This record gives sequence, C-alpha cells and structure tokens, in this order.
Amino acid sequence: MDADSKAKKQRGPVQIHAASKHRRPRRRYRKDKPWDTDDVDHWKLEEWKPEHSPGAFLEESSFATLFPRYREGYIREAWPIVTRTLGKVGVACELNLIEGSMTVATTRKTSDPYVILKARDLIKLLARSIPAAQAMKILDDGVHCDVIKIGGLVRNRDRFVRRRQRLVGPDGATLKALELLTECYVLVQGNTVACMGGIKGLKTCRKVVEECFRNVHPIYNIKILMIKRELANDPELKEEDWERFLPKFAKKNVQTKKPLKTRPTKAYTPFPPAQQPSKVDLQIESGEYFAPESAAPGRGRGDADRRRRRARRERRRGPAPEEEARAAPQAQAAPDADAAASGPDAATSAARRRPAKTARAKKALLSKKPSARVAR
Repeated sequence: MDADSKAKKQRGPVQIHAASKHRRPRRRYRKDKPWDTDDVDHWKLEEWKPEHSPGAFLEESSFATLFPRYREGYIREAWPIVTRTLGKVGVACELNLIEGSMTVATTRKTSDPYVILKARDLIKLLARSIPAAQAMKILDDGVHCDVIKIGGLVRNRDRFVRRRQRLVGPDGATLKALELLTECYVLVQGNTVACMGGIKGLKTCRKVVEECFRNVHPIYNIKILMIKRELANDPELKEEDWERFLPKFAKKNVQTKKPLKTRPTKAYTPFPPAQQPSKVDLQIESGEYFAPESAAPGRGRGDADRRRRRARRERRRGPAPEEEARAAPQAQAAPDADAAASGPDAATSAARRRPAKTARAKKALLSKKPSARVAR
C-alpha cells in the first residue's frame, strides 16, 4: 500500500457539503454573442445552394415504395414529368410495373443531402393518390408531408366510415375549412389521411384528425382555430394568453349500455362457510317431522311405499272402469243386430251364439229337429 492510499484511509470518507449538491452548474461559456440579436429568425430555413456541397457523395442512398394496382395507369402517365423534376435536383428514379414499386436514388450529381428524403416523400404521396402536380411541391423548402394512418383508430367498420365522412363533411366543406385554417393540403383516401404544408399546420391537422376518430367533432377544433386566427391578427392580444378566449366544450357522456352490476366485496375470512341445514333439519326445527300422517300427508318414505302398493293393487284388479264402460255398449248392440236378422238359419245361429247356462240345456237344444225349431 503506497503513501497516498494510507493517507486517504487515515482521513476517512470525504464529507460532501449539502449546499454543494444544489449548486448551479457553472455558466462559464454562456456569454453574450454580438451576432445573436432579436431580428434574427432562428427557425428560418436557408435556401440550399450547390456551392454548399461541391463534391459528390461517397455512398448511394435509395428508397422504394409500393403502389396499388388502381394507381398504375395514372403513375405511368405522370412518370415522365416526375423523372424530369427529380433529374433537376440530381435524383434518379425507376418505375417497376411488374413488382408495382417506385424507387429513387442519389447520383453523382446530387448536391443536397436532404433532397433524397424529399424524393422519398414524393413517391409516397404519389402512391397515396395525390396528384403529381401537387405532390411535386414537396421538393420546395418549407413544405413537408405527413401520412396519418386512421385504419386502426376505430374497431367498428361502420363507425369508422361515419367518422371518416364526418371529417370530410357535406360536399367537402369541413375538409376545405381545415385546409384554409392550417394552410395545408389534406386528402382523405382509404385508411390514410395525407397532409402537405408547414410543420405547424401538419401538427394541427394530425390533432384534428385523431380527435375526430376519438368522437370529437371537427367543427369544435375549427371554431378554436378561427378564434386563434383572429387573436393572432390583434397586436394587443398577440403576446397574451388566449386560454380565456377559447371555448371549453363539455363532453356529454351518453351511456348506451347499462352499467354492470358490481357485487359488494365481502371481508376475507380463512374459515369455510357454515353448513346449510337439510330438508329434514328444517322439518325437525318446524315440528312438521313429528306431526301425524294425517296432518302431514306425503311426508317420508312410508308414503311413497303406500302409493306403490296402491298402484300394484289396481293393476291386479283388472282394467280400469273407463275401459269397462266402453265395452258395455258393444255387448248391448250385439243382440239387436241378431234380432234384426230373419229366417231359420238366423234363429239357429242366434241360439248357438247365446251362451248356454248348463250342459243339459245345451244338449236338449242340439237334439231338437230343425222342423220343430222352425215351427216354434
């Protein structure tokens, strides 16, 4: 162990003063700059000049995007104009109709390093059904684009279509008002909303579009934008807080479904619930179990046995009285039919069908001659 480490060990841990923790950082290099005055606009975009980057790029940058089949005819017609426009800024482009793609890439004549991103936005806007004349304005300084995806903001398809139509408005009036207030070009196409304009206007457009699909009508935001525009033109109120001038719209929560019934929470106990009394226990408690048979009919197992014995007894007796009543009229109708018949044969057959009371009477009936029977 060297002498320095021994000395540190003897001194013990270093005590940090509490005030040193909250000490402000040193502003040694923050000095007044004579060229930084109030008339300097820090957000101004300087125009690019070729002398800013005289040499060629070391690497090639390229971007590609696909386009739908229904845009193939229009892109094929407008592609010569796109090729000439991109050639002026030193960007090469290629159209592949087999794969359905557009590609842009830098060349040795490209001097602006940011122009390749502008060309990427150009082919993206062409694929989103924006006209070529409008899409080529993206190459200008101060013009940017934003493609807002709205397909996943609403789950229900019918609700999605209604809110998208709400954004467009009757005859496109709502969309036109949004374009005038934000100074942007807005196109609603399918599941996307393409916007072109300044950065501030693009942020406003995105906010209005997303709130429209969150069930906030665009007319509320348009009204707020109109008030802000009037306040910005007033020199006295230009630098003040506008919160007191802006309207506050209360959200109406209209419930279409009944709220779910929530069960009250019970206090937790580690013991199981008490056993519920059985039917016999309830009868014993009420005294019904000890009541006589006449007072409580149908109780217990003996009553069920009694019912079974009664049913067995009825089955042994024979058919039910209803069946006997149905058979009686048939037996009474048989003699009438025999009496209606005439002749000796009919009388003999009726006598034979008549049941004999004794065997002797039956024998005497058979021993009589047919003539005697006819005479009688």
